[in-house]
Amino acid sequence: MLLREKVAIVTGAASGIGKAIARRFSEEGARVVLADLNGQVASLTAEECPGETLIVEGNVAEEDQVKGMIAQTIERFGRVDAVVNCAGVPMAFTPIEEVSEEQWERIMDVNVKSIYLTAKYCVPHMKQAGQGVIVNVCSIAGVRARPGLNAYCASKGAAIMLTKALAIELAPWRIRVNGINPGPADTPMLSKFMSGDKEKIEKETKEIFINSVPLGSLIQPDDIADAALYLCSGMARMVTGEIVNVDGGRGI
Repeated sequence: MLLREKVAIVTGAASGIGKAIARRFSEEGARVVLADLNGQVASLTAEECPGETLIVEGNVAEEDQVKGMIAQTIERFGRVDAVVNCAGVPMAFTPIEEVSEEQWERIMDVNVKSIYLTAKYCVPHMKQAGQGVIVNVCSIAGVRARPGLNAYCASKGAAIMLTKALAIELAPWRIRVNGINPGPADTPMLSKFMSGDKEKIEKETKEIFINSVPLGSLIQPDDIADAALYLCSGMARMVTGEIVNVDGGRGI
């Protein structure tokens, strides 16, 4: 019970990595806020959590909705001990000259702006408490660029540096900020990094990505959940500003 009585917000909690984190945190004693655009699917995730949960449906790239998410958390639980920013959007291979401004802005809003917004509204409560943890799920693409993933790589690079900037800024209040760089993960999002015929993509995606991982297999959502659990627990009490690669060696 590494997170006994802690209150943790997990964004993007309805599926994939976010779902695994929410479930693991609940198993470890946390009261979990499941934040997602799809409240109905988040409700299904909540049914798999043994502990107390709160479902907040909303867009983490919209300031008023993030402000409301934090307010609902405080109203229900009285505090917020940890925030895991897991919400994110992928990008299929797109030459830079074909990237629309709308696509660029959406990727930046969900992958970067959301981190700024959750920090803006949770940090005052953490400062008052004199402690807190923020974990940002970034990507190995933030340090190992890939062709055609220009906006995605830029967004994850920004998320990594925002993580480090917040870590040094918030250290005086004992607020720890760390990041996780997943490699290719076995989630529904994986195929969305590929472009072309849907049937061919579904057939070939896993093989393509498995071959890119030195340890020879896709990263499982539970692998990321384990890292998030460590970073949010007392075991990592002196860890801040770190970016943990959980990528099977892809970033080497």
